[in-house]
Amino acid sequence: MAESIKVAVRVRPFNMREQERGAKLVIDMQGNTTIINHPKGEAEPKKFSFDYSYWSHNGYKEDDQGYMHAEDSRYCDQARVFKDLGEGVLSNAWKGYNCSLFAYGQTGAGKSYSIVGYGANKGVIPVVCQRLFSKIEEKIAANPKEEYEVTLAMVEIYNEQVRDLLNPETLKIKGGLKIREHPKKGFYVDKLTYHKVGSYENIEMKMDNGTKNRTVASTAMNATSSRAHTIVAITFVQKTQAQGEQPMTKTSIINLVDLAGSERAASTGAAGDRLKEGAAINQSLSTLGNVIAALADVAAEGKPPGKSKIIVPFRDSSLTKLLKNALGGNSKTVMMAAVSPADINYDESLSTLKFADRVKRIKTVAEVNESPTEKLIRELREENAKLMKMLGGQGIPEISALEGASGGEVSEEEKERMRKEIEEELRAQMLSNQKELDDNSKSAKEKLAEMERAMKEEREKRKAEDEKRQKKPYLWNLNEDPALSGIVTHLVERTKVLIGKGDKCQIKLQGLSIMDEHALIEVDKHSLFLTPRENAKVTLNGDNLTARTELNHCDRILFSAGHVYVLHHPYQFKKAVKEGKDIQTVTWDTVQTEIAEKSGFDVDRKGKTEEELLLQEDLISLMPMVNEANAISMELDKKKAFEIALVSPQARGLAKGRTEVMVKISDLVHQNSWLWDRNKFINRKYKMLEMYQNYVDGDDDWDLSEENDPFYETVASHVLIGQAQIHLKCLAYLISFEESVIITDYQAQERGYLQIEIDPLKEDETPISDEDDDYFIEEPKELIGKTIKYRFKIVGAKGLPHKISNDVYCEFKLYLEDKANQTEHKTSKNPDWNWSKIYSHSPVTEQLLEYFNDEPLIVKVWGKQRLESDGNAANKTTKELKTQNEKDKLASYMKKMAGSSGTGTDLAGALQKIEHMLQMVNEVKKLSDDAKAAGKKTVDVAAIDTILSPERMELEDVSRVIKEEKNNPNSQICCIQ
Repeated sequence: MAESIKVAVRVRPFNMREQERGAKLVIDMQGNTTIINHPKGEAEPKKFSFDYSYWSHNGYKEDDQGYMHAEDSRYCDQARVFKDLGEGVLSNAWKGYNCSLFAYGQTGAGKSYSIVGYGANKGVIPVVCQRLFSKIEEKIAANPKEEYEVTLAMVEIYNEQVRDLLNPETLKIKGGLKIREHPKKGFYVDKLTYHKVGSYENIEMKMDNGTKNRTVASTAMNATSSRAHTIVAITFVQKTQAQGEQPMTKTSIINLVDLAGSERAASTGAAGDRLKEGAAINQSLSTLGNVIAALADVAAEGKPPGKSKIIVPFRDSSLTKLLKNALGGNSKTVMMAAVSPADINYDESLSTLKFADRVKRIKTVAEVNESPTEKLIRELREENAKLMKMLGGQGIPEISALEGASGGEVSEEEKERMRKEIEEELRAQMLSNQKELDDNSKSAKEKLAEMERAMKEEREKRKAEDEKRQKKPYLWNLNEDPALSGIVTHLVERTKVLIGKGDKCQIKLQGLSIMDEHALIEVDKHSLFLTPRENAKVTLNGDNLTARTELNHCDRILFSAGHVYVLHHPYQFKKAVKEGKDIQTVTWDTVQTEIAEKSGFDVDRKGKTEEELLLQEDLISLMPMVNEANAISMELDKKKAFEIALVSPQARGLAKGRTEVMVKISDLVHQNSWLWDRNKFINRKYKMLEMYQNYVDGDDDWDLSEENDPFYETVASHVLIGQAQIHLKCLAYLISFEESVIITDYQAQERGYLQIEIDPLKEDETPISDEDDDYFIEEPKELIGKTIKYRFKIVGAKGLPHKISNDVYCEFKLYLEDKANQTEHKTSKNPDWNWSKIYSHSPVTEQLLEYFNDEPLIVKVWGKQRLESDGNAANKTTKELKTQNEKDKLASYMKKMAGSSGTGTDLAGALQKIEHMLQMVNEVKKLSDDAKAAGKKTVDVAAIDTILSPERMELEDVSRVIKEEKNNPNSQICCIQ
């Protein structure tokens, strides 16, 4: 009988970030109904009914053991969640049903708390497992002949690739593990390892190992954890025999599915981007949505399973293949959707609720997986014998038969490829069957003994590592996903510890821009020193590290663009605790905020409006992504540079709105640039990561055509040169206006002048002159109720940038116009349009007068860029071009500042001094390095004096320029690159 998927929604308390932001509560629950209110009251409250709506926002009290007890009847604690959801999962597992438990919601919404929990507040899965093993012990004590077996598998789906998280070797397989289809069991992961477990402690240890492997792999690939799906499969097998009956085997698979954050599904790609659907990383998310919608339509039809004509696209992604049973087949399924209570997460929470509402309409038909043990073994042997015959050529379908089915001839090469694929599929089925046969041939005691030996080794290994961490300094990882922070630790056990990807390194790091030898940690008694290798990028507490520096407890270290670690120094930690000092709490957000602050951005939260705080968060979240994009461009030599740009609403052609964080992409060869919005950049960055991974894997075709290259942007598309703001107050007094208005870009830089004429008109559409006393207006309100006519004319533009003077046109909307007005397209630095339009408003209203008085008309000027270069640029590397670009930028600003301040700074001389200083620093550093290599602890002072010239360099002007520009929000020096 078909059953609907059970859906529960749970809301958590405000987290620290939401409290700091003064977030408002937008979620309410009444019985099983969840209500979400619009933060600004601009829409009606939306109501959703589910099987369970769990209020866990407030009304609780923490006891001495740390358990959250309900203080009022409304609060839902962990015990209630288990009673409603967990007991059903446990009962169905004993009956032999497959069970699936989905967790869905944006990152940080509380999914893990409900499913796994922490401390005394155990989630559904730990309690299910503990009770499962307790009952197994009771059953075996009552009847020792009965056999019970529990195994665990853990997979991750990222970028359409499937990886076995409990077998690190498979993480290196190019393209991941293959998904195959068994005629009876459905889709399965080929070569997936299943691990025997005898207690929840064993499951927890295995899941910890899987999470560690996941963290290491995602960092090495620069993968984003919130885009990954994780499936933990617990297989429970019961072999029992009632008196006088044959032995029976019941099998239940409990799937715990942690779906990617819902905030990512909502903002996949950017509207109008040619690569919107290009990244494989989006495929599982979009396909899952299509599957859910199709299954809901099937359920609405009310037809028996398999009778509907609606096609459900399970085969379109790796995730949906593996979830076929859970969503549309043999499983009893439960979904836990977690939502944030805060107004700042309204869009993500609404997206989660809509998704959950679709899921509740789906129906599944679960069957008991039970069969006689001997029959099961016999069927497996018979199937293997049949497969063996097929491999011998007696059963593989004739390729000629496939020709007819395909409707055309098949080449010999294609025939051979098809034959190999069929043989590969048959062999995989044989191996799967043989593994099951081998498992059935072993006794439960043998399997348990193997598992216990492995667990004992694991426990001893962990105990030894814990003891070392009490005494030795170590680095622990930080991750954007809090669940993956602190998972990876690297002990500093030697006096010299080399960090990098080379074979000689004691701390091995893989990934973007990590060098063979990246950095060195040296230990001198209780002191630690970190030295970056030449050309290696290392950031310490937000500052670029260039020389040997002493480390302290809780120091934040960024290796290249993706590896963030925190130092734990036991000696300093114990000393600080003894002295009563506060120990700093380090999170991913604090590290990114620190880097932004050291880069010149204002990150102070005090006195900021809600919009300014949102801007800060967008900026801080984009910074590491921009760094990644630059690092990938450098490694692939794409000759592109990325930097953060803050773009006001006026710069986007809007009279009102919030400033947005965008990303400027620059072509370093042709000196062209484009602005990408946040979503477009994020989508392109995922495609860049795919390209980079293919490059690392050694694919010959890693470099893509221009059409598919995420770094490519065409000069055939229009870019915004700038906008001109025209104040229309003259119309409120029927006065003519003729002016050259400055055109400014998003950085408030002057880009030319727009020539505008505005003429109030009489009824016959002739201009009103100064001599027409009948049209004299003393107060604008005199116009209310009358008719006003005027001509708005764009004469032309002057002094536009030569670089963006192709196909230039203007665009604007005046007052309540729905459709934008456009001039002709002209190619010139000084285009003449002589475009005009007559407007008539009747009657004049107060609203119109307010518009004339208060809101400027924004005219956007668009153009296409010219493809020009200096000839030598194409032969330079991305690194050389970026260095030259930074020099040119600094020179430009020094020249500008020198001219405006009248100091007459000698630009060439100042640059020469900077280069001279850098040369001297490098020479002194070489003296120090040579001394260390020779085992010396001192350097000859005379040698240093020889290097340092007697002339003192006057760098006050350089310092002043850099300081002033860093504090200028429109400065290009402020851009993060």
